[in-house]
Amino acid sequence: MEQVVLYIVKIGGNVIDHPDHLQAFLNRFATIPGPKILVHGGGKIATRIGEQLGVVSQYIEGRRITDEATLDLVTMVYGGLVNKKLVASLQAVGCNAIGLTGADANIIPAIKRPVKEVDYGWAGDINTQSIHISSLQVLLQAGIVPVMAPLTHDGKGHMLNTNADTIAASLAVALSQRYAVQLMYCFEKKGVLADLENPESVIPVIHPQNFPELKKEGKLHSGIIPKIENALEAVSKGVQKVWIGDAADIEHTIKQKGYGTYIEII
Repeated sequence: MEQVVLYIVKIGGNVIDHPDHLQAFLNRFATIPGPKILVHGGGKIATRIGEQLGVVSQYIEGRRITDEATLDLVTMVYGGLVNKKLVASLQAVGCNAIGLTGADANIIPAIKRPVKEVDYGWAGDINTQSIHISSLQVLLQAGIVPVMAPLTHDGKGHMLNTNADTIAASLAVALSQRYAVQLMYCFEKKGVLADLENPESVIPVIHPQNFPELKKEGKLHSGIIPKIENALEAVSKGVQKVWIGDAADIEHTIKQKGYGTYIEII
């Protein structure tokens, strides 16, 4: 029997931080046919509210250090303010959504990141095989859209701050057992660019064979490489395809190929 297509769409701060862009995206997202899941990051909102509360964010190599105060902050902002505003906005456009963290229904248990060269604090790492997809299936079959905040839990009473790209990829792999999953990473560029100065220099397809060559030739910006590595791992573990592109192109992409960058096994 042919598997039902499930779209898992991840949006980041570049969409969330701009109300007009966000509303336009949510209007498009609501029109995606069939079951779908929205995974969101936190954007600059947590940093801004943290400054108001006297919680200063610390970063190492672009990654937030999650101490106790920061954990409280991101739990409030990601799991509360951002998540519930997204849900309310989706309800306003006729998309019946429910806001969740990885702790809800024990969907995404994780482990606190082991301390190596850097102590990232209460950051969570996911084992895909530990994800409980049954609760998500119940919601999807009922026509309810899960909206996942970038938070997991350790099973010992602690929330964990967890990368939204990783949550999206992990959910995609876990749910590929039951669905034909298409994972979509939405950001502000038209796709993966060979030249950051040229917005039209989109690389249409990246696969395991050409990825090393693209890296060697310096055609991939260092910031996009982890996202591509996540995507390549996802398709190697059963995800049908991964798309990286402009949030404004999501509707066109679903209807026809030709926009953004596809990560595929060929």
